[in-house]
Amino acid sequence: MPISPRQVYSHLRKLDQADIATSALTRELAQDLLANPGISLRRRQVIAERLHRANTYLGMQATADGDSY
Repeated sequence: MPISPRQVYSHLRKLDQADIATSALTRELAQDLLANPGISLRRRQVIAERLHRANTYLGMQATADGDSY
């Protein structure tokens, strides 16, 4: 069952609390929505903004042993 844009948007808010696999899947789903012309431009813009913020936040987190987000 496909996940709705609203659900992806909601999951992006909690991206830093998710495990690695869930975080990666959520980002992948967001990218798929951004590439879907059937999703309104405004909704894609909002998702892109939240994805960018989440990725920036995760990128600034301290990592151990050379790991990255």
